[in-house]
Amino acid sequence: MEIQQKQSTSGSKNIFKPDYEHWEGVPKINIYFLRLMFFLMIIFLGRISWTHILTFTGSWNPENAMAWCVWGSFSVLAILGIIHPLKMLPIVLLEIFYKVLWLIIVALPLWKSNKLAGSSAEGMTNAFLWVLLPVIAMPWRYFFRTYVFIKKGNQTKRKSPRLHTEAI
Repeated sequence: MEIQQKQSTSGSKNIFKPDYEHWEGVPKINIYFLRLMFFLMIIFLGRISWTHILTFTGSWNPENAMAWCVWGSFSVLAILGIIHPLKMLPIVLLEIFYKVLWLIIVALPLWKSNKLAGSSAEGMTNAFLWVLLPVIAMPWRYFFRTYVFIKKGNQTKRKSPRLHTEAI
């Protein structure tokens, strides 16, 4: 009987239910999407940005170099995101904000004036439209509960590390 109950609780429907045991109430589907997103960042963003950074010759334009360094850093931080997806949510929010903001201030005006197709912004626009993946992956309720609407009683107190010293 106990084996049947364990099997029934591990069904596919449970990936949509809050997981309080492992993920602080975040459904496993969000964890899977976050890990997929971080994996894709490592593979695509990491390959493109680090190849460009490591093979670039000449002197860097400071703004261009900054963008490549940020993207390279994102790909390295994505490794931590696979291991600790909920702790990396501020990085996910940064990604959402900068991509949406860029789409609004650069791509949207070009699109409205029928100048986006064939422009230098077209490729970046196509890449940034994938911002829907982190928007979907983000466990918004958890994010706001943890990072925005922090209640004094709900803050987790960190235990101070204890030094274990033995008599020599």
